[in-house]
Amino acid sequence: MSTAVAKRKSIDPADLSGREKAAILCLALGAETAAIITGKLTPEEAEVITYEIARLDNVDSAVVDAVLNGWLEAAALDSLSAGGVEFARDILERAFGSTKATQILKRIQLQLADSAGLHRLRKADPQQLGNTLRGEHPQTIALILAHLEPSQTAAILKEIPPATGGDVVYRMARMEKVSPEMLNLIERSLGAEADFSFSSGMSASGGPAAVAAVLNLVHASLEQQLLEGVDSRDHELSEQIKNLMFVFEDVVTLDEKALQRLLREVEAKVLALALKAASEDLKNKIMGAMSQRAVTALREEMEFMGPVRMRDVEAAQTQIVTAIRKLEEAGEIVIAGGADDLVIG
Repeated sequence: MSTAVAKRKSIDPADLSGREKAAILCLALGAETAAIITGKLTPEEAEVITYEIARLDNVDSAVVDAVLNGWLEAAALDSLSAGGVEFARDILERAFGSTKATQILKRIQLQLADSAGLHRLRKADPQQLGNTLRGEHPQTIALILAHLEPSQTAAILKEIPPATGGDVVYRMARMEKVSPEMLNLIERSLGAEADFSFSSGMSASGGPAAVAAVLNLVHASLEQQLLEGVDSRDHELSEQIKNLMFVFEDVVTLDEKALQRLLREVEAKVLALALKAASEDLKNKIMGAMSQRAVTALREEMEFMGPVRMRDVEAAQTQIVTAIRKLEEAGEIVIAGGADDLVIG
């Protein structure tokens, strides 16, 4: 016994629900691709989509184009598909051929370029932009700085009170994805209040690594103040940023005195394990600061270990980096970083 399904005939793209758009998308992409898509759904979701497909009659090409373009824009702008634009290109070429796929992708890429946000702010003079941002909410400042070049962000942080800067850096480190529409809204809002002087600039992203890249460019006293601001809110996040600021391979930048001080804090076994995956330059630098007897013992320890797990090597390297940061905080060593202020007299 067959079951009657109420057909949808007149369709306005603006009135379509999410499940109806998914059904039209499956029809547009063809049975083979639709089967792959529905195969990744739960049985309940697949049943809903199949029902909507059954309700569809002949769908106007304008409606199909509207749904398809909307899907591709969402996938490209928000990275909803695993492969982004390239994944979309593959699907489009299978469904419509290379020529039409290229035409659609060109339109989407233009939209992407127009939606990136903060175009003018990326080229603004840091001092001027820093002064403009002083009265803004820390979340707004963080949102902007997370999408600027690290060197520009570092210069802007110098223009912001350290207390505010600590809050801003904390929010940057905790930041996740931000919609392009939000970035454009902020840029328009600030642009209405200031006429910025332009220079070159590029984009970056938020998160602990982005904050570490910025703090590597500021002088030591400001770096400490900003990190203290983060630490007061989230100690673990502060430690994560610190470790990203100085990676194990950066040990090669330490002077001989600092290196010898460090070696007094590190167990021979930990050092041997950490050096298993180190560059030859770093090995030579460390061994150059040791006595010949200590070098011989270190080499023997490394050979005795044999093959080791990479995660154990990384744990040993992290332990050494932590020791370096503690020595720096105690004022016993100085590590390479942003240019510090000189005190004369």
